[in-house]
Amino acid sequence: MFALSLIAAAALTVVPVSDGWRVQRADGTVLLEQHAAADHRAYIHPLMAPDGKGVYTENEPKHHPWQHGLYVGLHAVNGENFWEKENDRFHPEPVTKPVVNGNTAKWKVKTRWTKPDGSPVLTETQDWTLTDHGTNYVLDLTWTLSADFGDVTFGKWAYGGLFLRMPYKKANAKRQFAVNSRGQRNRATEQQPAEWVEVSMPIEGREQNGTIRFEDMPGNVGYPNPWRVDGQLGIAPSHCIRGPWSITSGKSCVNRYRITVK
Repeated sequence: MFALSLIAAAALTVVPVSDGWRVQRADGTVLLEQHAAADHRAYIHPLMAPDGKGVYTENEPKHHPWQHGLYVGLHAVNGENFWEKENDRFHPEPVTKPVVNGNTAKWKVKTRWTKPDGSPVLTETQDWTLTDHGTNYVLDLTWTLSADFGDVTFGKWAYGGLFLRMPYKKANAKRQFAVNSRGQRNRATEQQPAEWVEVSMPIEGREQNGTIRFEDMPGNVGYPNPWRVDGQLGIAPSHCIRGPWSITSGKSCVNRYRITVK
């Protein structure tokens, strides 16, 4: 009977929001929202605590106002800036209703990246799977960049890719930290290769820290990749740290990541 009640509690439902979908449990506990407004960068925010009490991501922080919870950005893509710039660069298709099966939900976000004049550069596809375990939930992403419009080159840069922004506060310096799979902590993790990085910090409305583990999965290009870990503990596995790379016209680059919200 105990196991059956856990399974029932983990059943998921989806609810439309103005520019995407909210994924929640059948009891109304919200886990996340996927946003994909026309002509804007697609992103996930909020990522909620597993019990629904507290927001683990931050949208448009004052220190980096172009950042949105869990999102993708890159510099030097055929010479173009897809990091700070957004509203004239990203053109996502409407997100179809996520497919739910018990404690899992799956959805896709397909986006055309363009130059300011509207000419296309590449197609980005995010295939997401959320699996709810009750005390934590897991987001698995298959991230595909497709050179549908000609060769695509990516420049060497200190950061870029799938990026996570949590609600850092300077006043909480002693209670918030990043640690990687090799035991390095905080800024010592910056630009270092690792299988994963975990960030933990106080969350408004919670007594205990909120923690998210971000994994660079085996088989990815450059695995294990070096990581961006900035001064406010924003993190991303960034293949571009190692140097320039490219995708030949008609080909795709596929990477996989796992996000565990604890």
